This record gives sequence, structure tokens and C-alpha cells, in this order.
Amino acid sequence: MTRHVVFRTDEIPDGEQRLAVVEGRTICVFNQGGEFFALLDRCPHEGGSLCRGARIGLVQSKEPGIYEYSRRGEMVKCPWHAWEFDIRTGQSWVDPKRIRVKTYEANVEAGEDLVKGPYVAETFQVSVETDYVVIEL
Repeated sequence: MTRHVVFRTDEIPDGEQRLAVVEGRTICVFNQGGEFFALLDRCPHEGGSLCRGARIGLVQSKEPGIYEYSRRGEMVKCPWHAWEFDIRTGQSWVDPKRIRVKTYEANVEAGEDLVKGPYVAETFQVSVETDYVVIEL
């Protein structure tokens, strides 16, 4: 598995999401209370962008007329047909046993712990030969 640095944590405020393109895949990265989750940015129904969907909570009912609202902001609704997905697992609430969105592991790491990031400049060999600076390409 190849690691990719996609954002600084302060680039995604709590409760918001941002798109990243990694190896040709468009991935939506969510910040939920300082935890980060990543889903493929494609609803499995018709391909709507989940990153453009509303963040909602989970509404459940144990009996008629009694509703419980929980997990505020942990569900995303497809902007095209309102299918709902859990940002933690990719599970659909339309058909939880058959339909889910691809998830990716998202971790927060200190900058000094990253051996190499995407911000590495190309370097060239430099040498001095009889008063001339020479670079090699």
C-alpha cells in the first residue's frame, strides 16, 4: 500500500470535506471532530459526487412516532438521489447488505514523521571543475 500526503489537517475544518485526486481516483476526505475518513467520491447508484452531498446524522426509530437523532455529521447524502452513506464505513442506508462506497484508510501523521512528502524538489549533482560550476541533468 502506497501512502499519499493529501492535505494538512488545518485545510479541512471540522465538519467539512475536501476532494483529493490520488492515482486517478477522486477521493473525498472528511473531518469529523478531528477524525479523518476517506470515501471514493462516487455514489454507487448513479455516480453523484459524495463530496458535494450534505452531512447529516442518523435518524432511527424503535417504534412509531418515536425518533432518535444521533451521529450528527457522520452520514453523507448523495446530492443527486439522496442515498445516504456512513462516512466511517461506506455502508449504505438504502441497502446496507449490498451497497457500500469504497473506503480508504485516512491517518494523521506529524510532518516530521513523514520521510518524504510530495514537496520534494528535483536535485542535481553539482561539482566544481577548474573554476566552473557544473550541474548534471
